[in-house]
Amino acid sequence: MIVTKNLSPNQIYLISAFIIAGVCIIPVAILDNDWRIILSIFVFFFLFCYFFVKQIFDRFIYRKIKLIYKFINNTKAGKKEEMYNRYILPQKTMAEVSSDVEKWAQKSQAEIESLKIMESYRRDFMQNLSHEIKTPVFAIQGYVDMLLDGILEDEDESRRLLEKVGKNVDRMTHLLKDVDEIARLESGEQEMVSEKFVMQDLILEVFDSLSIQTVQRHIATSIKKGCEMPISVFADKEKIRQVVINIVSNASKYGKDGGHIFASVYKIDTEKVLVEISDDGIGIGEEHLSRVFERFYRTDKSRNRKIGGTGLGLAICKHIVEAHGERIHIRSKLGVGTTIGFTLAAHA
Repeated sequence: MIVTKNLSPNQIYLISAFIIAGVCIIPVAILDNDWRIILSIFVFFFLFCYFFVKQIFDRFIYRKIKLIYKFINNTKAGKKEEMYNRYILPQKTMAEVSSDVEKWAQKSQAEIESLKIMESYRRDFMQNLSHEIKTPVFAIQGYVDMLLDGILEDEDESRRLLEKVGKNVDRMTHLLKDVDEIARLESGEQEMVSEKFVMQDLILEVFDSLSIQTVQRHIATSIKKGCEMPISVFADKEKIRQVVINIVSNASKYGKDGGHIFASVYKIDTEKVLVEISDDGIGIGEEHLSRVFERFYRTDKSRNRKIGGTGLGLAICKHIVEAHGERIHIRSKLGVGTTIGFTLAAHA
């Protein structure tokens, strides 16, 4: 049995012409036994049917196939496409054409799903951004209204309200600064200025700069034992400083009182260095781990807003690390703690 889906158009023409000519020659063979006449008539019918079937196929089927390929490729046919349609496409089997269409359909479906996800992220981002800006703006508006209503006469109360206004202005400033930072990282406008530096030295500098936060909660900071030997990396030092600051700052916010934050630096091979910063704090539920690097994503919205922050810190970390061509990851367990790690290029 002939499997027609594995035949090329030319093979279909030949088989169709052979069958039609064979059927037409039967009456002639019955009436005349001269094999030369039978063969001549068969050849005539075969050639006639071949060109007839070819014309029918080209007009009603093959043109449709070419249109499908034009639609799939989404391009206007130029010389390259015309050569393809004339010489390569006719050699494709029906199975290959079907496979091409299925692959295109799968690719299109994947693109549609990706667009849906991006649209969902965009919608969530706009809603969160609106909320994050609206909260301090409304607070500022309320405090200013109170001042205008006569509290200005009370110097102590006026000072207290103005301090609150200042805090909300600072919050908006940090938010807009972080949004601008992400926008520049995403657009590629912010160039990475790579240099050689010792990763442990940078981590210790960050621990020292954030000591006010950690000391208040009696959280100890240190380099993990066995990771003290200096390891040099090649990256944008100030950008990586920002990454470490954001991670350590989060660890100090969500770490437990009297807890510990420790950093580990490992040389994976001659080309990569792994940096990990761990805490023994409240941890993050498994259902949240895949989304913690999204902009404004919060595992506990009410708790996070009380603690503070713009909700963009880890998103910025992700963009900075990926701008270096590296990867960032997170491990966490509720009640045990969190570890955030990222890779950097090693330097001899």
